[in-house]
Order: sequence, then structure tokens, then C-alpha cells
Amino acid sequence: MIEAISIFLLLSGTAFCVISAIGVVRMPDLYLRMSSSTKSSTLGVGLIMLGVAVNFYHELGPAARAVAIVFFLLITAPVSAHLIGRAAYHTGVP
Repeated sequence: MIEAISIFLLLSGTAFCVISAIGVVRMPDLYLRMSSSTKSSTLGVGLIMLGVAVNFYHELGPAARAVAIVFFLLITAPVSAHLIGRAAYHTGVP
């Protein structure tokens, strides 16, 4: 059962990362590209790391590192997207 949950989380995370890559290629301007890449890639990497944590639930080291990666990603991704968008707005990127 643990393997099935882990595989589901890993495949879901991979799908969101692929959607993020498609969004970066298909969106017309910087702000939509930034939005699609930030939101879906954060969710994708978060699901992948949670799948890793579930797979290694019996070992503290890998599971703790995966949870820490998710925590730091959730903190840094919105801040970096905001700063990139603000810099683009102030420099006049269309």
C-alpha cells in the first residue's frame, strides 16, 4: 500500500512538472509564464518529495530531508516569483 501511495504521488508530481514546462513554452508573456511555472512546479516538486518521504517512511534521514525541501520550497518560491514579477514591472517588460 505504501508503494502505491508513493507511486501515485511521484506520478502526480511529475505530471505537474510537465504541465509547468508546457506552460512556460505556451504562455504569451512573462507574467503568465512566471505564474504557470511557479505554481505548478512548486506543487509538482512538493508531491515528488512527499512521495519520497512516504517511500522512506521507516528511515528518518531521507524523509526529513524531503519534508525540509518541501518546507523551503513553499517559503522561497512565492517570494522569488514576486521579486521577478516586480523587477519585470519596474523595468517595463511587456
